[in-house]
Amino acid sequence: MSVKQVSSNTEVDERLAALMTNANAIRAISSAVEGTLGPKGLDTMLVDKFGDVVITNDGVTILQLMEVNHPAARMLIKTAKAQQSEIGDGTTTATVLAGSLISEGVNQVTKGVPVSRVIEGLKAGVKKAIEMFHRHARPIQGVHDPMLERVALVAGREHQDIAQLVVDASRLIGEEKLKESGYKLSDSVRAREGADNQVLTGVVVNKKPMNEDMPKRLENASVLIVDDALEPEEMGDEALSTEAGFNWYRQKQQEFLENIRKIIALDIKVLLVDRGVEDIAEEMLTDAGVLVIQRVSSRELKKAAEHTGARAVKRTGLKREPQDLIRYLGKAGKVIVDDKLEHVCLLQGSGKPVATVLVGAATEEVVGERERIAKDAASAVQAAVKGGLVPGGGAVELAVARQIEEVRRETKGMAAYGLDCVVGALKKPFSQIITNAGFNPLEKLGDVIAAQMEQESDRLSINCDNGEVSDMWELGVIDPVLVKVHALKAAGEVAEAILRIDTIIKKREERADGKGEHGEGNW
Repeated sequence: MSVKQVSSNTEVDERLAALMTNANAIRAISSAVEGTLGPKGLDTMLVDKFGDVVITNDGVTILQLMEVNHPAARMLIKTAKAQQSEIGDGTTTATVLAGSLISEGVNQVTKGVPVSRVIEGLKAGVKKAIEMFHRHARPIQGVHDPMLERVALVAGREHQDIAQLVVDASRLIGEEKLKESGYKLSDSVRAREGADNQVLTGVVVNKKPMNEDMPKRLENASVLIVDDALEPEEMGDEALSTEAGFNWYRQKQQEFLENIRKIIALDIKVLLVDRGVEDIAEEMLTDAGVLVIQRVSSRELKKAAEHTGARAVKRTGLKREPQDLIRYLGKAGKVIVDDKLEHVCLLQGSGKPVATVLVGAATEEVVGERERIAKDAASAVQAAVKGGLVPGGGAVELAVARQIEEVRRETKGMAAYGLDCVVGALKKPFSQIITNAGFNPLEKLGDVIAAQMEQESDRLSINCDNGEVSDMWELGVIDPVLVKVHALKAAGEVAEAILRIDTIIKKREERADGKGEHGEGNW
């Protein structure tokens, strides 16, 4: 063997080693969550160095809390987080698909298929599969479609109480609001220890009133939102030491007190403040029967404004004439202070309809998991309304995989091997669901594919209770098509990024001044 051949083989081995290293890291992440997939999936326990424990079945929670150092693994976790941010559900599916796509891609490369051809076929296969998913989707017949309850139940891991809460909230909000860009039903979910399960037609502010003497219940209350501190304008100590500065300070104090009197005179009954409230203002407002809540989060202020119809003002805006300030007020039909749960409910606002899903939990340990389950159900319901439904249980993935196999037979060149990666990945969710249910995935895969071909149906998969081929649509095992589409799209993107990496180089250390270890331009 010549020196040139040895050098070439060494270079190939180094590039393959980089790919294998990244693929193994991805596989480790995928393995960490795949055991949670399907109705028989199990929980994962995460333990930190202090012994604190989180037990969950939620894929994105596992990925966020697990300790990860490998850069390729971090890429996959970021992809799963993007799936969560975009759709709110399907992170486990996206992770499992990505792991399978990369594993299949590495297998093809080790057989001698050029990486570029694998990527070419993989991209074409993912694009075709996404088109197929949309073709298999059935639209939802509005928020009162009974199938929506099944969607919530599947995504809510068979928690009937949570599923019903989410469906009730979606019907209260309405189809138009659910389809609105930027609105997330999952943001309306709150879980509290000792709370009763309920859907509130309003906003929950997770703060107590400033003072115990403030009213606990109000009706037809005017609401003012101050996106600022309710305090006089500040002045430096040096300025206060001068006569002009002291006079300026006294003037601002008088203006501030006049603004508080103006609030009282306008019969404002609820005051939400972004920051702190001056002691004298608290005293005056308490005496006037005004309910004041300070240090409210910006997200809750925004939701309260939207629901009550209020417009937030800065403290300088309080200088406006009373008739001008009235235009900034909102209205709440009912305001209830819940001392037990330490929050305030603003209900029946005059602005846009808003629902809050309050999920009860028996103990503090299960609050987080109950909230995660409800958020998944809410995200799935909203995705179903937006894009429609497909059969679950891996059924539609197998149907699409068979269609990709037909495309593969018509594809010339080595890009066909990339299509094989997509076919293998589409079969992975079904195989993992069956494995978690305690059945032989190879045997059941053959049974389902044969049944789907014989009946020309995309609805057939395995009933995880008895192991028999069943119609997923009739069983109510259904999923939002957007969850499938975004999961495959995200998996395809991260798989392509990982497969393109053939060299791993450690970056040089950066000095505090931003230059390299040997100075700018030095090697």
